[in-house]
Amino acid sequence: MANELGRRYRCEVCNTEVLCTKSGTGVIICCDKEMGPVQPRPVPSSD
Repeated sequence: MANELGRRYRCEVCNTEVLCTKSGTGVIICCDKEMGPVQPRPVPSSD
């Protein structure tokens, strides 16, 4: 899995978030588990 520049990753155990500042291969590990990417929040409409 490649880490994406500018993407946030969150630990499901302790809720620590990291921001990827350099893309590359490999995984981000926290609490002995792989961190998953954070899904973007929906933007409210301006209607």
